[in-house]
Amino acid sequence: MATPMPTGAKAMAAVSFAVVGWLIANAYVTNMPEAQSVGFFRELTGLLGAIVGWRVMGPSVGKGYLEAIGSGWKTVIVLVFFALLLSGIYEMLQQSVRMRYDGPMEAIIDVFRRMMERSQALLSVGVMAVMVVGGGIAGVLTENANRRWR
Repeated sequence: MATPMPTGAKAMAAVSFAVVGWLIANAYVTNMPEAQSVGFFRELTGLLGAIVGWRVMGPSVGKGYLEAIGSGWKTVIVLVFFALLLSGIYEMLQQSVRMRYDGPMEAIIDVFRRMMERSQALLSVGVMAVMVVGGGIAGVLTENANRRWR
């Protein structure tokens, strides 16, 4: 099966959602507990934004600017979900090395518990504003790139 060719819209989606991912992570970090280490969270969320932008937003273009805004919001939701999932898996692996779990099911359940705990910080005005405005702008930029670079 042939793989789809890279397009200008996919490249723009990757770049713009990498920036949006970094901005979301930057706004999210201010709501994290002080004892928690940030590490490479911003950079990894930006990388994840590039991947999600390429795979989710890139193929969703060509339907108009209003649809592009909605697709941008959808892409931001997918980005945030996977960022929380990867963060939960990372924290679970840290705890499993310390032998804090009795079995594998307890570790898997703890990933989703950690995702729920971390998602509460997303409800701040700053993070929500970055998600809504950034997703909309990135969607419009991607649609514009599709119209200009065919």
